[in-house]
Amino acid sequence: MSLREKENITKIYRKNTKKSIRRLNRIDVFLLLAIMVMLITPIVTSLLAKGEIRARQVNLYLSPQFSDFFGKELTEELLKEFENNNPDIRIKIAENPEDPDILIFDEGSFNALAAAETLVELNSYTNFDSGTRQLAIPLVSFMNLLFYNIDILTAAGFDSPPKTRDEFTSYVRGVSRGDLDASGAAISLDLNDRQALSRDIFSWIWASGGNFLPDGEKPVVNTRVIINDLTFLGTLNRERFFAPEILNTSGDQRLEEFAQGRVAMMISSTQVIPYLRERMGDSAFGITTIPGTGAGGRYSIGLSEIYTAISVNSLNPDEAWRFLEFLAGKSSVLCNELNAVPGSVSNFIPGDYVIDDPFYSKAWEIFEASQIAESFSGTHKGELYETAFLEEIRIFFEANRTAQQTVNIIQQRWDEIYSSE
Repeated sequence: MSLREKENITKIYRKNTKKSIRRLNRIDVFLLLAIMVMLITPIVTSLLAKGEIRARQVNLYLSPQFSDFFGKELTEELLKEFENNNPDIRIKIAENPEDPDILIFDEGSFNALAAAETLVELNSYTNFDSGTRQLAIPLVSFMNLLFYNIDILTAAGFDSPPKTRDEFTSYVRGVSRGDLDASGAAISLDLNDRQALSRDIFSWIWASGGNFLPDGEKPVVNTRVIINDLTFLGTLNRERFFAPEILNTSGDQRLEEFAQGRVAMMISSTQVIPYLRERMGDSAFGITTIPGTGAGGRYSIGLSEIYTAISVNSLNPDEAWRFLEFLAGKSSVLCNELNAVPGSVSNFIPGDYVIDDPFYSKAWEIFEASQIAESFSGTHKGELYETAFLEEIRIFFEANRTAQQTVNIIQQRWDEIYSSE
């Protein structure tokens, strides 16, 4: 092979080599770009998704009463859990208690909120047709019992709580007329105490088997059982066996008097048990049933509950309902936090705190042997019925009107409310 031929072959080889290198360089760049796209795409997609979530994220405002009832720590835990599972919804505590999307309230506020038409009807969400409007979801329930001061009753010569109304009368007489510096019993009918009527009057009526709604619709008060109940309470008042100022004292004030050893017996909610144990100690007080007439009517208890509901002013009721569902599913957690008895109304299974604690196990025994009374809570015109009763019962205790006259007037007012539009 000549030298010229070798040079030509070398030139062709070099030329082809340069083309191959350029081709390889192009492939490398392509691969590098492809790898970069693969790496960047998830990041971009994630950022876009987050941006989209932020763009359509709904802010809901929760009533500040939630942390008042259940504590700041549990509130923060539940809100964090909900938001982790629902990234498109952000829950904030409302700075103005008047403007939340999600309301939290107790028994005393239910009728007032319902009467003001501030609650969204939930039947379309629950798909449950009970024939009445469902305005709230109960989260935690308590019941009213008779609380008694062991030391005061012992000093008065009684070694066990009263089981009948005759015994109750004997006990309060012994305490009130003894040298014990304490009242035999206490009731509170202050107009600003929204649970006063249910706690201190209705509880006695339910304990003896009384029922305001025998047919489930039109309320009835003019019965022999209820007349006897009011006569019994009126007698205790006239004999000055109750702590003074019953018309101007709230349940919270009476609770403090009981904790200080100035009242021997009073009706209160199982919700106050932790407070009294801290103030008085476990051995200073006890709980028992509210004495009935012994006439054969089944013992009934009134429940007081903590509710959640949606405000009619909420712009996002569907999202608010998702949070209500979440809270309903956490009912057992909320009950455990408050040591609530009976606890969850949708699932009456006692928690460990009920089984392991003598106070709560005693309350649970009473609950299991009782039936739940039908109250006016959250019912149509419920606030009107209760207001009429409270106004007339205050006159009954203040004036010399008889129980029969009182129920006649209440029944007349109730009939007018029932017949009104």
